[in-house]
Amino acid sequence: MIHDVVPDAGHWYRPESGSTASAVRRAAERLGVQLGLGENRVAELAIVAAELTSNLVKHAQEGVLLLRPVRSGDAAGVELIAVDSGPGMADLTVSSRDGHSTTGTLGIGLGAITRQASWYDAWSRPGRGTVFAVQVWAKDVRVAPAWAAGLTRPITGEQVSGDGHAVRSGPGRHQVLVCDGLGHGPLANAAAEAAVAAFRSAPDGPPATVVTYLHRAMSHTRGAAVAVAELDPAAGLLRYAGLGNIAGTVLAPDGTRRGMVSLPGIAGHQRPTVREYDYPFPPGALLVMQSDGVVDRWRSDDYPGLTGRAPVVVAATLLRDAGIRRDDACVLVARAPS
Repeated sequence: MIHDVVPDAGHWYRPESGSTASAVRRAAERLGVQLGLGENRVAELAIVAAELTSNLVKHAQEGVLLLRPVRSGDAAGVELIAVDSGPGMADLTVSSRDGHSTTGTLGIGLGAITRQASWYDAWSRPGRGTVFAVQVWAKDVRVAPAWAAGLTRPITGEQVSGDGHAVRSGPGRHQVLVCDGLGHGPLANAAAEAAVAAFRSAPDGPPATVVTYLHRAMSHTRGAAVAVAELDPAAGLLRYAGLGNIAGTVLAPDGTRRGMVSLPGIAGHQRPTVREYDYPFPPGALLVMQSDGVVDRWRSDDYPGLTGRAPVVVAATLLRDAGIRRDDACVLVARAPS
């Protein structure tokens, strides 16, 4: 299997003052240096981090920022995802132009971000807030936007999440994983990491075969709910196998939602029944997978234009609005690779 753009879990920040924004900028610079981006690119990364956090401090309601490394083959970059709940923008294109400002400042923030970024995407609506995703890679690295992306967030009070996700691709196969280690904290995190590692090393095979492999590979852990989906654009199908409380939904281009079946069981414990189900997956459809730390209360009609944005932007928006603080939370979104 060949791995696509693969993110680490990263770290969530809540920039509420200028000092916190400075701390985020310094953390981004350190990460850029560790990943070998080069002096000039690290300086440009610092501009992106500073502008994103400054926007959160000045404009946002309940703003948070995720900083994490992303990798594709031997290349590495930095991803920053800024998420807030308001006030939102009616036209991101206008707001990104130099000179546009709503607070009497110079209005160069979003324009500076887009100029330094290797890739970016965003979604915003008045009253619904803004999600802005940016990646900064070395100048000579060209990485296509990811066809699938996931985000995790730990339960309030914990530093690590017991939820996890992963993506892998190979000839004729495009597969994603979402897992939820039992409980919370380090032991749940260890179970999720074991599931992710086993998924990445699993032999080529359909979802049911992969889930069975995960079950055997996780016998030394406390266990986890797991689900594996495979997107087959040529056949117009999505193949799915799940154990436990991972929810999967196919969102059709017309907004129709179809839930998928996960059977009772815990990967790594006893001998579960593993079955695979096929679902129609027409062009333009989205796959959304979520742990039970994300409630199923979102509706695509509430987010005009969101389903056309990058998977990471969709995932961040749903995690913001449907994730609960009393549990670890994970959302993964995928569309058929082109």
